Amino acid sequence: MSLRGGDPAEIGGYPLEARLGSGGMGTVFLARTSSGRPVAIKLIHQQFAGDDEFRIRFRQEVAAARRVSGAFTAAVVDAAPEAEQPWMATTYIEGHTLAQRIAADGPLDGAELRRLAIGLAEALRDIHRVGVVHRDLKPSNVVLSPEGPRVIDFGISRAVDQQTLTMTGRVIGTPPFMSPEQLQAPRGVGPRSDVFSLGTLLVYAATGQGPFDADSPYMTAYQVVHEEPSLDAVPGALRAVVEPCLAKEPEGRPSADELLVLLRDLPADLGGTDANGVGAGCTRDVNTQHHLATPAAPASAAPTTAPAGPDTGSTAIGRRLRRRWRPVLATAVAVAAIGGGVTALQAGGFGGNSGGDKGNSVVAAPGGALPDGFQPWRRTVQGSRKDIPDELRCVARGDALFCGGGGVVATRLRARDGSRVWTAKSPGVPVEGMHLVGATDDTVLGYRFAAQNAPQGPPNEVVALDANSGRELWSVPSGAESQAVTGRSQDALVIGSSVVTVDSSNSRLEARDAHSGAVAWRTSFPAGTRCAPVPLGPQLLAMCAPDTEVNNLEVRHSTLYVVDRASGTLGRPIAVNGPAVPMGAANGRLVLLHEHMEGTAMAGYDGVARVDPASRKVTYSRLPRTYAGTPGMADGTVYVSGQIGLVTALDPETGRKKWSRQTGVEGASGPVAGAGALYFSSATGRVVALSPRGGEPLWTTDPRADGLTGEQGASPRVTLAGRAVIVAAAKNTLFAFDTQRPPKSG
Repeated sequence: MSLRGGDPAEIGGYPLEARLGSGGMGTVFLARTSSGRPVAIKLIHQQFAGDDEFRIRFRQEVAAARRVSGAFTAAVVDAAPEAEQPWMATTYIEGHTLAQRIAADGPLDGAELRRLAIGLAEALRDIHRVGVVHRDLKPSNVVLSPEGPRVIDFGISRAVDQQTLTMTGRVIGTPPFMSPEQLQAPRGVGPRSDVFSLGTLLVYAATGQGPFDADSPYMTAYQVVHEEPSLDAVPGALRAVVEPCLAKEPEGRPSADELLVLLRDLPADLGGTDANGVGAGCTRDVNTQHHLATPAAPASAAPTTAPAGPDTGSTAIGRRLRRRWRPVLATAVAVAAIGGGVTALQAGGFGGNSGGDKGNSVVAAPGGALPDGFQPWRRTVQGSRKDIPDELRCVARGDALFCGGGGVVATRLRARDGSRVWTAKSPGVPVEGMHLVGATDDTVLGYRFAAQNAPQGPPNEVVALDANSGRELWSVPSGAESQAVTGRSQDALVIGSSVVTVDSSNSRLEARDAHSGAVAWRTSFPAGTRCAPVPLGPQLLAMCAPDTEVNNLEVRHSTLYVVDRASGTLGRPIAVNGPAVPMGAANGRLVLLHEHMEGTAMAGYDGVARVDPASRKVTYSRLPRTYAGTPGMADGTVYVSGQIGLVTALDPETGRKKWSRQTGVEGASGPVAGAGALYFSSATGRVVALSPRGGEPLWTTDPRADGLTGEQGASPRVTLAGRAVIVAAAKNTLFAFDTQRPPKSG
């Protein structure tokens, strides 16, 4: 990745050659010593240079890295922790990170897996022998060099005999790879916490999934502290070694030396799972989705919190937000609070949101008639890969039902019976939460994801298909960072007969004729910002956030611009206090919900903002309390559906609660308004119809598919074709019924 404008030419006398990556705390550059030896230099962001607490932390990182410099880590070459802008230089290690390797090529096995396990245990042994606890052992901190695995980034490590520095309100670990004691009592973390993390990392390396994966960081943390690990897919011989590493109590785990002895006795090929696929010992009966980093990356890595990636304009936050699906086999329930010690958790997305298009305003098609010849139906639309439980979203136009998402770019079904007209599939692993873009009278637009082994080509594309035949009309590379800005995975939208996209470098908006693909205009983002398109009825808005806030996971100062649909010209800026998420329109004004943050974690919504584009006036109202769950808007009312089925209606003009109703639909998606009813549905396909006036239940259906029930942030799953309701459930299951004759519950 080449240097950017504003990057220094040299640091500490070392000429810089390229950027290797950038994270929340610093940027890593490739440089050369006077003898020509390559080094990686970590330069701390300027805003942290005056923070005394941070300087203490950085000095500890340098000291820890110096103590452990050896065969299995990146040796410290030079450092200046007291410089005006602190930096540290280490040996440059060639190779992909483990996260990049798994994302690109899948899990390891056989001799390769055994070598990784032994190499990491040796590294941990050496780290612990010099009295250091790493505390952040995870796939992105392991580099697979030609000489073997290397452990990097000692940013939150500490000496065993050192007072723990608690960084108030800042990320202090990564939940899927943290130990129970690290989540509950971080001041008491010792070497065997790293052994627990190594156990989770080896499960991940062997299966592509962690042993405690869930659909939110809080649920993951709960699993780590309270539940048994999921080890069914781990090869039997390795499972016998890993299981004691995952003991809840530190004293029940082996030391790094003891672990190394066990690993060296493993067979060369490591065997496989038992014949029936079930491993020894206790395992959870709940598997939930796992999120991976973007797979593509150059053949180099360095000690940084953001592994180097392709020069597409993506940043650390972008890579973390573009999460990838993994199998969902059963249900998950609402999570109880975890006691003690957790002030901030890393999450892909805002507050661990699943990346759904939260806040999309969906209004039912007019009319109350059923499609001609309608009969209740159920269909499954298979994507390009059977191992990915895709979920679709649909729009209806007469008897034509267009659906897309995951491994399906788009498909056309007949609304009357679910019969398929055509299907266009996506070959790659989908980005979670990015579904169908939309449809016009003659064109359908969806997302296509490149296969992981594709030699060239963009990772994401917006694809236009002829609505009648499914023939591809055109495609364009697409950015994938909108959720970092707006809290929604909506990087493209259909407005009128046009489609507006974000370019692949995440630097501008582009408008095209939806059918021909002819470019109408291109508009660069305002300097120093990243933006996403936001609809407001027939109007188009751009919502932008400063690069620094996006990079640091703290978008607090958003700016809205009215976009001229004919020319792409941006209007005057409208500042919005944040973090805020656009919901939809009410009386010609854009409604946004204000996110309530606890440290870097999003805990719910505590306020509402209204933006009048004409007058550029912004008004704010407090909500009665903080509401957690999935937000949405329908017919001018904001709704929040909680994980355990509580639906609350809020007045966007005043912030006051209209009504609250307990339903039996846990983790329902956003609402859809029909004639005299509001529809909410979960991934299981359970649907509830509520009265818009007071929330009285009209009817509820039973589940129709196996899916998550504790989900948050999902975009609306219900589509109305006149009087027919079409529901999108887990595993690409679609079913339809008459709203006046819903399936009987029980």
